[in-house]
Amino acid sequence: MGKPEDSPPTRDDFYLPDLCTATAALGVVLIAELVAICFTLARQPAWDQFFVDLAKTSLLLLWIGLTAAAVLCGLRGRLARYPIATASLLTFAAVMLVIAVISEVVWLLGQNFDTGWFPREHAFFLSRNLALGALVTGVILRYLYIAHQWRRNVEGHAESRIHALQARIRPHFLFNSMNTIADLTRSNPAAAERAVEDLADLFRASLRDGKEMVRLDQELEITRVYERMEKQRLGERLHVNWDTAELPADARIPGLTLQPLLENAIYHGIERLPDPGAVEVEGRRKGDMLYLSVRNPLPVDKLRSGPGNRIAVDNIRERLQLAFGQRARLSTAIDATHYQVSIAIPYST
Repeated sequence: MGKPEDSPPTRDDFYLPDLCTATAALGVVLIAELVAICFTLARQPAWDQFFVDLAKTSLLLLWIGLTAAAVLCGLRGRLARYPIATASLLTFAAVMLVIAVISEVVWLLGQNFDTGWFPREHAFFLSRNLALGALVTGVILRYLYIAHQWRRNVEGHAESRIHALQARIRPHFLFNSMNTIADLTRSNPAAAERAVEDLADLFRASLRDGKEMVRLDQELEITRVYERMEKQRLGERLHVNWDTAELPADARIPGLTLQPLLENAIYHGIERLPDPGAVEVEGRRKGDMLYLSVRNPLPVDKLRSGPGNRIAVDNIRERLQLAFGQRARLSTAIDATHYQVSIAIPYST
């Protein structure tokens, strides 16, 4: 057998599932019973002996299955240190050894207790159990490996999409912020210095790993930093009303979820109004769900969202679905005077 790799992968990188959990034990029981039913149906020509044979087969397979699960539970950490091929062979060998040992124990019990439940022919009983065990174990290991590879491919594709979406969002920071700082440098150097510090905070947030989840209070803080920068540029034309006190600070949310929505609300709404306007940011928790919304007034001649707005909203919708699946929802609503984006995500810490 090969030697363990110098840098062993984490336990999640190994395709063999963690068999130390109650859920895994239940899965082993269900698989053992399903195989027992299949074997009994194939073996018995009539129903009169079906249930007796099923009971004997189930008892043997449950004993083998749970013992093998316990052995692999203890060995999984060591098996994960080997290359996939070596780990698979060792796993297969461990299961075969369990089948051989239990088969021998059952045979020895039959020599002392003549109840009709134990096998008569030693060689046939052992070889049959090993042959069937090899077939079932090989199929299960192959299925687990393929399922693991499929999950890795899906996660890799999702991560690539997140990075692409983040890359499309980041330029907004640069263009809007640099224009603001350029204006402030001439009119208010002290404010320009503070704006540079805020810009550094914004870029620090935007350069995080695209799949990283951040605390909700951190997301709210970075959104308020962006608000301060826009207040420097728009002055009294911009008001942001925050109603987020009921939101749990420890909730997790994909980074840069609220900030682009506030940016869109300012760019597509407030900035194009002839008079001052207010953006409303609201948040609530109801049970295990969080509800967030950003609402802004629209100019009289702008009754539908522009393409830039839709791109940002679509980006955020995809990122939420990648993070939370179908439980996350993002919807938009528009009327004659206002545009609103509403988000619903599960509460997780």
